[in-house]
Amino acid sequence: MIKKVSILALVVCLCLVLLSPGLVQARGGLTILDSSAEAEFPLGLSFNLSARSDVNITDIRLHYAVDRAGFARVTSEVYIEFVPNTTVDASWALEMVRIGGLPPGSGVDYWWTVKDAQGNEIRTTPVGVKFDDNRYSWHSLTEGKVTIYWYEGGQSFAQEIMTSAQQALIRLAEDTGAYLEKPARLYIYTNPQDLQGAMIYPQEWTGGVAFTRFGIIAIGIAPDKLYWGKRAIAHELTHLVIHQMTLNPYSNLPIWLDEGLAMNTEGVLGLEYVAYLNRAIAENSLISVRSLSSPFSAYTEEAILAYAQSYSLVEFLISNYGQGKMLELLNTFKWGSTYDGALEKVYGFDMDGLDALWRDYVTAPAPSAEEAGLQPALIGASEGWVWGQGW
Repeated sequence: MIKKVSILALVVCLCLVLLSPGLVQARGGLTILDSSAEAEFPLGLSFNLSARSDVNITDIRLHYAVDRAGFARVTSEVYIEFVPNTTVDASWALEMVRIGGLPPGSGVDYWWTVKDAQGNEIRTTPVGVKFDDNRYSWHSLTEGKVTIYWYEGGQSFAQEIMTSAQQALIRLAEDTGAYLEKPARLYIYTNPQDLQGAMIYPQEWTGGVAFTRFGIIAIGIAPDKLYWGKRAIAHELTHLVIHQMTLNPYSNLPIWLDEGLAMNTEGVLGLEYVAYLNRAIAENSLISVRSLSSPFSAYTEEAILAYAQSYSLVEFLISNYGQGKMLELLNTFKWGSTYDGALEKVYGFDMDGLDALWRDYVTAPAPSAEEAGLQPALIGASEGWVWGQGW
C-alpha cells in the first residue's frame, strides 16, 4: 500500500514539472526559469528564455516548426550566442522579412534545449504560439469547415460572406467533385490597405491572397463592396480547395487549370474578359495552352486574356467531358503526373491536343437564339472587373 502511494506521488510530481510554465529542472541544478514567445504582427516573433545552473550554461538552442501542410515536418534550429554564466537570459527574433511573412492566424511550435558545463541537458516541452493580427478586434462565424473572421460590419455582413463561401463550395463540388478536406479560415479586412498592412511584401493591387498550405485566406472586403468580395472569395476558396486536393511533392498544377477553376467558380465570365477573349479569337492572337501553363504575364492586357482563356479552357473540359473526368484529372495531378501525362491519361490528348480542340470549340459558329430555343441574352452579363486589381 505504501509503495502504491509513493508511485502515485511520483507521477503527480512529474506531471507538475512538465506542466509548470515557470520551472523545469534537470539533474545537477540546471533549471529553466522562464520561457515565452511574443508576436509582433506582421513583423516577427520574439522568443525569450531564462535559465540557471550551479555551473556555467554553455549551450542554448531554439527549435521551431511552422504549422502548415507538407510532406515532412521541417524543424529549424537556432544557435543562440551568449556569454556563458550560471544565470542566462537569452532571446531571438524570427524576422518575417527573412522568410516572406506568415499569414494571420498561423501557428509556430517551439522548444529549447539547454546544456551546462557538467553535461546536464534540458529539452523543454514544445509549445504552440499563434501569429494573430492583434491590431484589430476580430469577430468570428463558423459553418461546417469554414470560419470567417471580421472586424467591421455587422453579423448580417459576415453571414452574407459565409453564404457566398458555402455556395462557392457547392458549385466547385458540382463541377469538379473537389471538396474542402481541411478547415478553412477567412480573414476579412475592410479594405486593401488594411490587408496589405498584414503582409511583408504586398503588391499595390493585392485584393486577396490564399495561403493554401495554411488553410488561410486573407481578403479586403468593405461592407459596400460585397459583389466584388463574393467573387473574390469564390476565387481564393477554389485555390485553397484545389491545392488541398492536389498537394504533392513532385509538381504543381498548370496555371491555366488552377486559375481557370477559380474563375469558373466565381460564376459568369466578366464583360471585360469576354471582350478580350472575343478580340483574340477574331485576331487569331490566342495564347497557347503550353504558354498558359506557366505564370501569367505582368502586363495587364495579356494577363486579362490569360485569365479569360483559362476560364474558357476549364469550361470546355467540364461541359464536354463532365465532372468525373475533371475529378480524375485532379487526382492524377495529386500523384505527381506531368502536364501532358495527366491530360493523356484522363482525356486521351496532351496540351497541344487540348489547344487544338479548344480552338475549334471557341471559333465554331454559335447557334442562333432561335436554333438554341432561347431568347437573346447578353453574353457574360456580369459586372466587369479585373482579378487581383483590388477595387
